[in-house]
Amino acid sequence: MLANKNPTKTDLSYKGKKALLEMIMPKLLLIVSLLSIITTVGIVIILLTESYGFFKAVSIVEFLTNPKWTPMFSSQNFGVMPLVAGTMMIAIGASVVAVPLGLGSAIYLSEYAPSRVRSIVKPMLEILAGIPTIVYGFFALSVVTPFLKTIFPELTLFNALSASIVVGIMILPMVSSMSEDAMSSVPNNIRNAAYALGSTKLEVAVKVVFPSALSGIIASVVLAISRAIGETMIVTLAAGSLPNLDFNYLQSIQTMTAYIVQISKGDTPHGSIEYLTIFAVGLALFVITFVMNILAKYISGRFKEGYQ
Repeated sequence: MLANKNPTKTDLSYKGKKALLEMIMPKLLLIVSLLSIITTVGIVIILLTESYGFFKAVSIVEFLTNPKWTPMFSSQNFGVMPLVAGTMMIAIGASVVAVPLGLGSAIYLSEYAPSRVRSIVKPMLEILAGIPTIVYGFFALSVVTPFLKTIFPELTLFNALSASIVVGIMILPMVSSMSEDAMSSVPNNIRNAAYALGSTKLEVAVKVVFPSALSGIIASVVLAISRAIGETMIVTLAAGSLPNLDFNYLQSIQTMTAYIVQISKGDTPHGSIEYLTIFAVGLALFVITFVMNILAKYISGRFKEGYQ
């Protein structure tokens, strides 16, 4: 028998639904994409408008050059540099911990570890990223600081050193996992060519694979550092709340995010100059991370490798 070539009602209904779906989905996806842009623009507008009220009372020059930050004291000073210095101390200290360990584990997982070991070790490293940061903060306060005090007797209860170490442990999975993904994406024929020229496994890993994956590695490091700069709970619990500009890791410091938490508790009158400082500090933090991401994008593009 010849098949019935006339479309049935069910076929027409299916084609109509499919055509409708094809028409709606691009518009829906466009709306979803625009939401992130609208959210970012909204955040920037809020930071700028609220910070404008602060900078009407405090000059930008004082904000950027005054070495003291005492907005809650009777003798008020609005120099953001102590907060920036504390934030950078945490970011640098965390990087010293996370970058060598993360890149070392990434090289091992990508070039040395058997597939079975990789399937076990990599998820275990990524579990660290799922631990709540407040747990890390209590870990720094109750475990890391007492241990460090046996090495540095002058260490205070709240200090930058233990906070930096624990923040480094927290961002370690970002460096390790993303760098390992970048190194694993390097084609095997590049490795085989290096082996054919007599290179050892270490030479292939360090001199061939690592430079070839440098773009992705830089992106992972910058993302991890940005995460360290924006960390809140660990530094709030472990680093203290004294905005110092002496770069002493054994003393208490205060970061930009920790200060925002302190003022946002509700004790400061809404609309006061003290309250508006959180938007000025937030704007400074936004500018720092924005510049870092622009720089990372430039560096990643500069060292990006193309494969065929």
